[in-house]
Amino acid sequence: MPMNKAWVVASLPEGWVSEENFRLVEKPAPEPREGEVLVRNLWLSLDPYMRGRLSRQRSYTKGVEPGEVMTGQTVGEVVASRHPALRAGEKVLTNLGWQLYGCARGEDLVRLEAARAPLSLYLGCLGMPGFTAYFGLREIGRPKAGETLVVSAATGAVGSVVGQLAKLEGARVIGIAGGRAKCDWAVHELGFDACIDYRTGNLLRDLREACPRGVDVNFENVGGEVLDTVLRLMNPFSRLVVCGLISDYNREEPYGLKNFRSVLVNRIRVQGMIVFDWKDRYPEALQALAQLHAAGKLKYRESVTEGIESAPRALVGLFRGENFGKQLVRLA
Repeated sequence: MPMNKAWVVASLPEGWVSEENFRLVEKPAPEPREGEVLVRNLWLSLDPYMRGRLSRQRSYTKGVEPGEVMTGQTVGEVVASRHPALRAGEKVLTNLGWQLYGCARGEDLVRLEAARAPLSLYLGCLGMPGFTAYFGLREIGRPKAGETLVVSAATGAVGSVVGQLAKLEGARVIGIAGGRAKCDWAVHELGFDACIDYRTGNLLRDLREACPRGVDVNFENVGGEVLDTVLRLMNPFSRLVVCGLISDYNREEPYGLKNFRSVLVNRIRVQGMIVFDWKDRYPEALQALAQLHAAGKLKYRESVTEGIESAPRALVGLFRGENFGKQLVRLA
């Protein structure tokens, strides 16, 4: 069997996650048992939710304990199979985490069409981030033609798809991102109507100028001061999709919202967005997003680091806003 490299959790962070919270271990790859396959991972996805897994706080799923392989979604290739429906060479979507090799039950894998799109996209706009945008908009945000939608982390894996899908629905889309390069890409490449650079220190003023008729849908990925500011501009009976609160994930004390009264005054409908709630409808989302991608109507950008050794550093960079688009680690 080949040698496996895996990042295990060395300790749970207090405050900011750091590279020291992980430890790289090396040992022979496991052998598949009856009904399992051995997968060689090719791509590893890094996502904001991972900070929540490095915590014992109550959440929608169990966290990762010290000594366990760090969780994460991967795309890989079957190298040995003891499952009747899968054969060596097939490409699959897995949840094998931060490692080069892993065994999984055949029924827990999703077979991928490598000819349809680059494999990395199944971790981005054709995967969980894309599905999050798709269901968050269709089922919760429900933007109508002519309405104004604001999306934070607008050039990230979820936000970039949110904005493009909302534009296809006829909405006016305003992004919030960090840095002029990201904002320019959102406007000139993704087709957003405007994108606000929150780092300039003029977020409220710039949002007011970009949203003269207020905000009808807020697709929130950041939380904290960004959410507090958008709350001041939301219209009566608007919708707030709470998809992420990344600005709070590494805080020891969360930001306290000052403008929550807007929810009452404007009768805002607020709902949290966890993509697993629509797991049975993933094929629907994949079909719709793949059609848009094939038609050139779904653009994307990736930040790629090379080698499994880079994973902890890349995760820290993700929380500091260093990524531009979907954050990935190329494993092979």
